[in-house]
Amino acid sequence: MREDNFREEQQFLSEWLKTYERLRSGAENVFLEEDVFLTIIEYFDELDKVKKAMEAVDIALQYYPYSTPLLVKKADYLIVYKHLDEAMAVLDQAMIYDNQDVNIYILKTEALLAMKKNMEAKEILESAMNLFEGEELVDLLFELADVFDDYELYNDVFNCLASVLEIDPNNEEALYKICFWTDFTNRHYEGIQIYKRIIDAYPYNELAWFNLGAAYQCIKRYEKALDAYEYAIAINDKFDYAYRNMGDALMHMRRYKEAIEVLKKTLELSKPDSVVYEAIGYCYHRLLNGENARFYFRKAIHLSPTESKLYYKIALTYMDEMKWSQALKSLDTAMAFNQNAYEYELAKGECLMNMEEYTEAIFSFGTVVKHRRKSVTGWSNLIKCMYLAGAYEDAEEQAATAYELTNGKAIFLYFTAFAQYEQGRVGDALINLETALAASPKQFKKVVELNPAILQNHRIVNLLAQYKKPK
Repeated sequence: MREDNFREEQQFLSEWLKTYERLRSGAENVFLEEDVFLTIIEYFDELDKVKKAMEAVDIALQYYPYSTPLLVKKADYLIVYKHLDEAMAVLDQAMIYDNQDVNIYILKTEALLAMKKNMEAKEILESAMNLFEGEELVDLLFELADVFDDYELYNDVFNCLASVLEIDPNNEEALYKICFWTDFTNRHYEGIQIYKRIIDAYPYNELAWFNLGAAYQCIKRYEKALDAYEYAIAINDKFDYAYRNMGDALMHMRRYKEAIEVLKKTLELSKPDSVVYEAIGYCYHRLLNGENARFYFRKAIHLSPTESKLYYKIALTYMDEMKWSQALKSLDTAMAFNQNAYEYELAKGECLMNMEEYTEAIFSFGTVVKHRRKSVTGWSNLIKCMYLAGAYEDAEEQAATAYELTNGKAIFLYFTAFAQYEQGRVGDALINLETALAASPKQFKKVVELNPAILQNHRIVNLLAQYKKPK
């Protein structure tokens, strides 16, 4: 039946287009109704033939000069081509014939925003809100929200959606959209009040509970967020996004075992998702379960095979287990997909250093500090690697450079002292060691592993005793 109706409509359209072409060519005794003109204009619109559509509007207006829908169409095209003053004049004319057409107010708002007359645009919005009510006002607010979005007036988008929810608190489209805009505009506290009002009136509104949880989560009130998500799930136990957000909140609270259970429930309710697999892998990694972590990271890779960070995360699990060569293989794959992620190069250097491949490790750490000149970790690893390789002069030189570039971090004075000690310059080493101890005594523990035998030197022991805090 629908197919027959479609064929009939297409047949009528074909006849109308032929008639329109005759009328356009100046044929006499040819007539088209207003609705037919609007159908033809819509047809050209769908084909992106804007100029043809504009021409059809102008021809139609010769026959129906008082048609508000046709005037609105004309104004719409004029706005597209930035003829804004002319568009406003056409809309003013349309308003004389019918001031109840919501499209007039939408296009006036758009035209005024394009003219950078934001205050006038908002006045139009206010006047429109006094004219319309119910579903018409809701439709108007949704359209205006899209207009404000186009002109990057994001707070006004939020305001329009909030107004929709005042009229229709259970409007699903508005609830879905305002959840995003609450976060985007950082208006979480306002969002929380909106959702609480809705919940007070409609306690079984699962979307309002979900949005409340999301707003709390954005301001790091994770316990309150979990409570809200649990209400949403109690109302709808198939609410996969609520489970997903619960998992994220639990991860932030470091409740990794619970997060894994919730995230697995998400996978039961929705399609396989690399982000969820990655999150489960992360939880297992934090629980020091490298085997399960890799299992889920690889599931994520199956769905996102070029996502470099997944290979990097697999490498980190191997590094935790001191499986350096396996970690290197994963890092090489990660770097094949992203050559500019210097944390990958840093991890590669650490693997090579632990494998005593010092020359290659120094190259990796050198690449890091070349591009991250103030990276304390990069410089520390580079200098440590030079020290372990026996290149004490180079270690001392790089420690001096790092000290300057990092605004005098005490760790580099320690490295300088240790490198000088190895070169037999004990006096210089003691001077730098004392300066470092005065600045940050706790950091001595980070470097003493380089040469524990240094603690057999009584002068160094005496110096350390001066900075040891009494129990």
